[in-house]
Amino acid sequence: MRKNLFTPLIAFMMCLASCSFISKDFESEDKDGLVIQLITYVLDQAHYLDKEIDDEFSNDVFETFIENIDPYKRYFYSSDFKDFEEFRYSIDDSFKNPDLTFFDLVHDRFVKRISESKSIYKKILSTPFDFSKDEFFNLNIDDMQFVNSENELYDRWRKLLKIYVIENFHDEIKDDERKQKNDSTFIPRTQFDIEESVRSDLIETMNESYRILQEELQRQDWFSVYINSFVSQYDPNTSYLDPDSRDRFDVDISGNYAGIGAMLRKKIDKVEITEIISGGPAWRDNTLEKGDAILKVRQENEEEAVSILGMRLSDAVKLIKGEKGTNVYLTIKKVDGNVSEIPIKRDIVQLEETYIKSSIVSKNDALYGVINVPKFYIDFDNQSNRDAAKDLKLEINRLKEQGIKGLVIDLRNNGGGSLKTVVDMAGMFIKNGPVVQVKYFDKEKQILSDRDRSILWSGPLVILVNEGSASASEILAAAMQDYKRAIVIGGNQTWGKGTVQVVFPLNRMVKGNTKGDLGALRYTTQKYYRINGGSVQLEGVKSDINVPYRYKYLDFGEKDSENPMQWDEIGKADYSLWESNFDFDQAIEKSRVRMEENDYLKLVDENAKWIKSIRDNKIVNLNYQDFKKDIEKNSKETEKFKALNEYSMNYSFKSLPYEITQISNDSVLGMKRERWHKSLSKDVYIEEALNVLSDLRFSYLEN
Repeated sequence: MRKNLFTPLIAFMMCLASCSFISKDFESEDKDGLVIQLITYVLDQAHYLDKEIDDEFSNDVFETFIENIDPYKRYFYSSDFKDFEEFRYSIDDSFKNPDLTFFDLVHDRFVKRISESKSIYKKILSTPFDFSKDEFFNLNIDDMQFVNSENELYDRWRKLLKIYVIENFHDEIKDDERKQKNDSTFIPRTQFDIEESVRSDLIETMNESYRILQEELQRQDWFSVYINSFVSQYDPNTSYLDPDSRDRFDVDISGNYAGIGAMLRKKIDKVEITEIISGGPAWRDNTLEKGDAILKVRQENEEEAVSILGMRLSDAVKLIKGEKGTNVYLTIKKVDGNVSEIPIKRDIVQLEETYIKSSIVSKNDALYGVINVPKFYIDFDNQSNRDAAKDLKLEINRLKEQGIKGLVIDLRNNGGGSLKTVVDMAGMFIKNGPVVQVKYFDKEKQILSDRDRSILWSGPLVILVNEGSASASEILAAAMQDYKRAIVIGGNQTWGKGTVQVVFPLNRMVKGNTKGDLGALRYTTQKYYRINGGSVQLEGVKSDINVPYRYKYLDFGEKDSENPMQWDEIGKADYSLWESNFDFDQAIEKSRVRMEENDYLKLVDENAKWIKSIRDNKIVNLNYQDFKKDIEKNSKETEKFKALNEYSMNYSFKSLPYEITQISNDSVLGMKRERWHKSLSKDVYIEEALNVLSDLRFSYLEN
């Protein structure tokens, strides 16, 4: 989603790149060597950063590649690592003058160790685990060392497999207890039978994982891992897209087939949800959220769930997607550690829900408008199609007809979109002036401005953001903040991505290519800056009013990724602050006092700290009684926070008259709006936004 932020500029860069690169001849006896030549040349000539490919860079590539290949250090021995270390400071040279000796050594050794480890897991899983043994395992991969012997490797495998078994063993026991509670005739299984069943399932999972490792994953797959270990040193948004696996790194399973409407990524052995797509089944059910891990997948006509532990992302997606209208059951590990099975009905993402929508609400005898902007959409190929800026203008005019006294623009979880659209939107709230500054890889900058002197909305304005607000969302929020046109309400900060990428097919660089599809390189070419000269890179847009939220203390955003580009600043643009009688400082101070006295928000903050402690604890008890005590302790803590789900405001959100007419002929739309209005009434961010709008309105009246 974010890659489409600067669509017109991308077209320009693609043209520039294709024209300048074909002037150089590239030759290599093998395809992999040619790919290395092309990538190093593109990065050297066109990446925003002028990166020095030296011994320090080589060391970083070395560490990244080995960790990507064997994160839990369950294949390689310390002796293997010693052999690899001979190349620690020469990888830079092997990219300047293509040489795959290091890659071939690691790959061949890896294939050998995989074959050897197959007998290890089979032997371990052939006998029951001893759950009475006092032992634990530290899942922090940074603390792990490579083993020195077969016995040490066997013990590491045993503990890793035991973690899986003990977690599922506990879940199966609780599941039998629930069944017995609901059906007095149900006879629960013995713990011996449950352990045997879970272990048997794991054997099947491991067999399938090894079939994929040994039969489906080819040398080219691991070569892509190697190349990405190199290009990712530039920044986290630069990546090599192998021709056969372009969708593996970040899969959107909400496209033209029936899925759940979420974006996924592979994180170590687990599949993690990175984004919920507006309008999709998961969004409508409101049961999944960013950061959740999918552990198992079960089809509606099957009793047994399939573990996707260690499964290739593309294979996991095949299990999740399916025929429209059918149910898929996902075993989810929530961000707070709770595990449960969640049913979701597969469907095509309904695009209507990705468009702007609005609602009105009454507070203190005045009407206020709430507009949700899920993304900054535009169709450059067909200007008559939906355009977020045009839709926003339409909704604001409709709200003005209802006599609203304040406006909330909700940009939460809006990952970006069209630059043209965000500039047009910003212009609706200011007279005219700069909106964003763009700096190209050749160090020149461009100021993009609103030149329309008309103002569509001059009343009190609040912008809602969260850690999922990125790119175009950050531009709009930053511009309104810099002009002192709006108060920004959110968490600590927005995502913090102040860079722009292009996707360049490598085939364009080779005349008469006979080596097949060479893949593509996605790389960073530009940075954008606020009109005050500061970047949103890493720092994002910091809220004027910081409202506590559940994931406040977790690592989210660009700053928590590997090798992010650094924050910097350029000269400010020429702009004038918004002139109004609204007392922003007073409204912000009143909000601060309200939140300090709000018991609900205190509980939210306490919950956020507890979730952080759960995520930070990497120690797993492998004695079942101790493991069970830990689970029960966490469950009791969870009970304390259930009150958070019971929160509700005494405000009634309603559709505008035009939409009420539509709803009378469309019951599905009515259900969607009912759900949205209900969520608004339980949203503490919205409540505080309305409080702030009311304060701004009365401060204006007083002045």
